[in-house]
Parts: sequence; C-alpha cells; structure tokens
Amino acid sequence: MKAIKKILTAGAILLVGTFAFAQNITTASAYFKTVSEYYTTLKTYETEFDLNQGTIEMAGHLSFKAPDLLRLDFSNPPEQVFCYSSNMLTIYLPGDTAVLQQQVSSESSGASLTTPQGLNLLNRYYTVAYETGPEAEFLDEDSDEKVIKLILYKRSTAEAFKTIRLYISADTKLIRRVEATPNAGDPIVMNFYDYKLNPEITDQRFIYDAPSDANNYNNFLFSE
Repeated sequence: MKAIKKILTAGAILLVGTFAFAQNITTASAYFKTVSEYYTTLKTYETEFDLNQGTIEMAGHLSFKAPDLLRLDFSNPPEQVFCYSSNMLTIYLPGDTAVLQQQVSSESSGASLTTPQGLNLLNRYYTVAYETGPEAEFLDEDSDEKVIKLILYKRSTAEAFKTIRLYISADTKLIRRVEATPNAGDPIVMNFYDYKLNPEITDQRFIYDAPSDANNYNNFLFSE
C-alpha cells in the first residue's frame, strides 16, 4: 500500500508539474496574435528591405502609415515605386516608363505581410505553427540576433502560397524576414531591417506623382 501511495503521489506531482509547465508555453497562434496586436499600435514606420526570388534581386525603402497607406521606393531597380493610397494601387516601372494602376478592394488595402491588415488576412487564411518550437533561435548561422520562427500553412487551395515563414525579432516583435513559397516557382524571401517606428509621415507621401512621359495602364490586373 505504501508503495502504491508513493507511485500515486509521484504521478500526481509529475502531472501537476507538467500542467504548470504547459500553462507557461505560449501557443504559436497566441504569439502570432500578440505580434498582430503590436503592429496595430504603430501609427507609422519605415524600414529598409531586400527581396529575392531565384535570380531576381530587389531592394529599397518601405513606408507605412495607419490604417492602410503603403509605399515602397526601390533602389534596385532604381526609381521603381509601389504605392497604395485610397484603394488605388500604383506601380511605376522605370524600365518601361510605365505606370500601372488598379482599383483594389478595401479588404486587400495595404495588405503587405508586415502591416496589421496583412497579418489579419494571414490569420484568416492560414494555420499558424512554430517551425521548430517556441524558443528563440538565431536568424542565421552567422547572426547573433534571435528570432521566433513561425510557419503558416494555407487553409485552402485558393491561396497563392503553400507556406509562409515569419521570422520575428524576439526582442522587438518586429518581422525581420518573410519567406513565402508559392504554389509554383521559387520561394520569395524578403528581409526587413533598420526599422524607424512612429516617424512623422504626411499623407502626401503616399500620392505618387508619375513622370509626365510615362505610359498609363489602368486595371492592369484584368487586362491581357
């Protein structure tokens, strides 16, 4: 009887200890929610970025202003611009001297993956999990910066990306890297660095004044 009591007592202690440990673990979806909520507190931010897909390499400067103004000024390719304002998406392609414009829905407005709107859409259409676990890991083998690594799996075949990996700074909760694997083609990897939080940015910044000699193409997403 004493032996059985000892076993039961030890088992109870083990179960209570395990339960208490589990209570202290933040689930991936809960952590993702805290990141999304943090981004909603940012009125403005700016960051440098680089983007790679296969042999394609791009870089530039990103500006965001709540609730849904977004602009990317590229340094590679030089002078290329991606701008979203008032439900209008504008892209300037200097190599073709072309301005592409498209009216977009309010749901997709400013829906870069690093904006509150983009994070909200990810939470709606993807399932969130830790890539390896809740512990912070080094961003790269040669980096001393630690990040939380999340992997998102699409909920339906309609989504453009099979998986999306988010590398989030363990110290700041800012997204440092997005790695999106499309249904076909090479992964798209985008790094963000040198964040400036809540700088003064006017709405005028998000109205793109195209060169006078540029050719304009409206509703380009639906044209042949």
